[in-house]
Amino acid sequence: MINFTQLVLASHNAGKLKELQAMLGESVQLRSIGEFSQVEPEETGLSFVENAILKARNAARISGLPALADDSGLAVDFLGGAPGIYSARYAEGQGDAANNAKLLEALKDVPEAERGAQFVCVLALVRHADDPLPIICEGLWHGRILPAASGEHGFGYDPLFWVPERNCSSAELSPAEKNQLSHRARAMVLLRQRLGLK
Repeated sequence: MINFTQLVLASHNAGKLKELQAMLGESVQLRSIGEFSQVEPEETGLSFVENAILKARNAARISGLPALADDSGLAVDFLGGAPGIYSARYAEGQGDAANNAKLLEALKDVPEAERGAQFVCVLALVRHADDPLPIICEGLWHGRILPAASGEHGFGYDPLFWVPERNCSSAELSPAEKNQLSHRARAMVLLRQRLGLK
């Protein structure tokens, strides 16, 4: 069991901080890297794992605290796992609507049976910047890509991601439901186990 009272989150995203803090519980205080620096490290890795470790090491180096990083994205089977680590900037950084439009165009004539996809989340936790043994927890959320957007909640690719166990899109789930089912929730369950949190 590893005992932390504070972790720095390698993200400037207030929504992600709030979501992960709720999942971690009150025994660990999650602080934003924004308290220490506004500079984002370059994500030069070729996988979710590499980028999560890179971000965690950078946050630990800047803050002097143990650090947690999250690298997430959408992997579409028909596209060989794309957009993958480039999910957020799939359409050259033009935002969610452009990313969704590009994905729909790429899958335009693909039948439903071949539209399988998964949201991926890798959480990396380092005790210090040079930690030789980062804790890595991965969460996968399987579904498929819809032919058109549906739903008002969530963000990113949620309106296009069909959740078979709920018979709706990710964007049609309430935030509470999504936080129980999502790739990030699944990775966090594993992390809580590794940290010995009840």
